[in-house]
Amino acid sequence: MAAGDPLQSFLHGDPLKPTDVELAALAGMIGHVFKRAELAAEALTHRGALDRRSDLKVAFPHGNERLEFLGDRVLSLAMADLLLRRFPHEHEGELARRHAALVRAETLVDIATAIGLGALIRLGDSERAQGQSVRPTILADAFEALLGAVFLDAGFVTAAACVERLWGDLVTNHAAAPRDPKTALQEWAQGRRLPLPAYREVGREGPPHAPLFVVEVAIRGHEPAQARGGSKREAERLAAIALLDRVGRT
Repeated sequence: MAAGDPLQSFLHGDPLKPTDVELAALAGMIGHVFKRAELAAEALTHRGALDRRSDLKVAFPHGNERLEFLGDRVLSLAMADLLLRRFPHEHEGELARRHAALVRAETLVDIATAIGLGALIRLGDSERAQGQSVRPTILADAFEALLGAVFLDAGFVTAAACVERLWGDLVTNHAAAPRDPKTALQEWAQGRRLPLPAYREVGREGPPHAPLFVVEVAIRGHEPAQARGGSKREAERLAAIALLDRVGRT
């Protein structure tokens, strides 16, 4: 972000009182003007920032984790409702695959990156060195926290409208519902009368408040594949993609 940008004070100023200019800029990103500015500030405060700013630790002792917990559920319900309306003739399995693809971390990161959300997140020194981008898991979590904040500020209808606006054509740009890679790998194994894929955590990296999970997936008769992710579920998904790519080439 350029020096002198008014949004810099959102990162470094009063933890509870973003200015009207700052809130207007945020509204331009997500399509909602916060009545309770402190909710927006909390959503954009990563737990790592608490170690270097005592005022943030007092104001938001959990960082944005509680709002992330709420926002994850708000997004899931809003997306389910949107898919039921957009695809009235699809079966539950097809809707579930679409839902999984649209609420997964990569999709959240893509949208958050497109609207420039990373520039607003308050981070600790270890989460973003100067000149580096925000870690994808932190970006996805802050995006969910922001949806949780919108829900508390204005209710579900407004939060769902934000989801529909932000996801836009992503909801309908696939001719067919995508398959989850873990499901695809399971079907691949079953089609060859092999045991189901076995997943196990083989390590963790990074700081305790932002761990990176290392997961291995194995299928009998094939070399295992490993992947890293900000959650076990994400690491398992990426490991499944890696093994699918390997068995597909062989």
